[in-house]
Amino acid sequence: MSALTARSVRDALRQQLANLKMPGSLEAIDCILGEVDGGHIGTAEAIGRLLDAQISLRNNRRLQAAMRSSRLPAVKTLRGFDFAFQPSIQREQIDSLHTLGFLERRENVVFLGPPGVGKTHLAISLAIAAAEHGRRVYYGTLVDLIDSLQQAKAAGRLNQRLAVLTHPSLLVVDEIGYLPVSHDGAVLFFQLMNRRYERASTVLTSNKGFEEWGNVLGDDVMAAALIDRVLHHCHLVNIRGNSYRIRHHRTTDQAEPPPARRSGKRN
Repeated sequence: MSALTARSVRDALRQQLANLKMPGSLEAIDCILGEVDGGHIGTAEAIGRLLDAQISLRNNRRLQAAMRSSRLPAVKTLRGFDFAFQPSIQREQIDSLHTLGFLERRENVVFLGPPGVGKTHLAISLAIAAAEHGRRVYYGTLVDLIDSLQQAKAAGRLNQRLAVLTHPSLLVVDEIGYLPVSHDGAVLFFQLMNRRYERASTVLTSNKGFEEWGNVLGDDVMAAALIDRVLHHCHLVNIRGNSYRIRHHRTTDQAEPPPARRSGKRN
């Protein structure tokens, strides 16, 4: 193939990628074709890399959009989770959850365990995986979600707010049990969970066992009804281990050199 023909083919490929609105592939094509010319990769691998570049860009854009709309507090992925530090967790269960089959089946996920063991990290990693696959997600602590419902109720927009929070394919309710909630707030939360029941998936994290949720919500009967709905179609992950934050604090303390002794006599 002459240099002129090769250039024409590349120009045609660029134009086709532009027409198909594939900017990720368009940005990567020169580097990939360079590897083809050098004999480092074949045609099939080149096509695969072009598609991977576009998929990567699409997923990044979805994630950026999700971070703006879902109120996720940080980007925490499964790759960044230290399973070796939490041996009580079954890696196979967590890997299976990240295939997102539970979303298709509208099942829930509950992470239980003491503070600092990685509950929020795993909950957010599920939300990010869902966002990367084009699912709408929303994050909030229990207190923040209740506060938004109370404000909507006061403004006469409770039904609209409940509809907004019912719509996402995945809702993350973080920190159940960390701060007290009022009885009215607990009723509003029950209404939300009742609406989402068997309609969409919810991921919940709590430092309290289910037997303590009555105290958290201030109503044993309502807590029992809530737990019944949550656990009806549910994956339970009970984490028993040490705190990552305490480990990091200890590691930092050990890494700091001891203070230098002052020389000379004291006054």
